[in-house]
Amino acid sequence: MSSTITYTVSGMSCGHCEKAISEEISALTGVTEVAADAQAGTVTVSSAAPLDEEQVRAAIDEAGYELVGHSA
Repeated sequence: MSSTITYTVSGMSCGHCEKAISEEISALTGVTEVAADAQAGTVTVSSAAPLDEEQVRAAIDEAGYELVGHSA
């Protein structure tokens, strides 16, 4: 069952931010697509199966940003 969730991320301000977050989240097992939008402060993640939110949070933290919420 595939899953797409949009996460709200604080601290993104440019294309470099989008790329950093996209690279970290793309490395998670099962992720099929990542679309970061610095202007909106969101990251939309598609995956083969629902992801563990803590793994996503850790990937965003590793990129230097903060996960502040999500919507399905």
